[in-house]
Amino acid sequence: MTNAVGHRAVFGVIVPSTNTVVEHDYWRAAVPGIAYRAGSMYIPNPVMGDDADFQGLLGQIRASIDTAVRDALTAEPDRMVMGMSAETFWGGVQGNAAFEQRLRDRTGLPVTTGASSCRAALRALGCRRIAVFSPYQPIADREVGRYFTEAGFEVTAITGLRCPTAMDIARVPDDRLREMVADIDSPEAEAIVQVGTNLSFVALADRLEAELGKPVIAINSATLWHALREHGFDDRIGGAGQLLREH
Repeated sequence: MTNAVGHRAVFGVIVPSTNTVVEHDYWRAAVPGIAYRAGSMYIPNPVMGDDADFQGLLGQIRASIDTAVRDALTAEPDRMVMGMSAETFWGGVQGNAAFEQRLRDRTGLPVTTGASSCRAALRALGCRRIAVFSPYQPIADREVGRYFTEAGFEVTAITGLRCPTAMDIARVPDDRLREMVADIDSPEAEAIVQVGTNLSFVALADRLEAELGKPVIAINSATLWHALREHGFDDRIGGAGQLLREH
């Protein structure tokens, strides 16, 4: 037994200090016997209003990730999950692979990232042509598009909400998210993919799948699904999209 509330596994979850959504989404899924220990990356300046600001935000993440990992490791987790996504897409497929290897070397643990989780999810769902949206600035959307293209997907559309600060990501209302999905959706897109872990999209994505008749992947659902399946757990969860319900 790992511990009383996580008798099956404890997942270390690395999140920016501005993120209020990831842990909520994971606990809301209520996977029996899985516990989470967050390590927080300190973001003293959360402004991300243009490309330069966004690069500055990534610099803060890179400067504080080792401390966040250190803190999460004190709970003796069984796996490390990246509860932030932009950095995991940066540099395309090779950049993601290098990022994951650095975390494995640092922790000695299996690692789950948003980029790899989305790729695995799309393959499990049999989707190749995708439309993608984010809360990011154009510089980050280009990196996300690069990753998916290098991973073998056709990106039919990609755009971002251009949130001015990291906290504003969690303040985007459902009606704006619906508008964004409508803007990027098309008959050519076999799936909608949302990245940016501080966007509250899991419940809405589940509803949109029924309305649109196609997969709608919320990145927090994808990372939880991938962490569970890679760890050997086959729990099926309702209310968080067909990925966790059926695959």
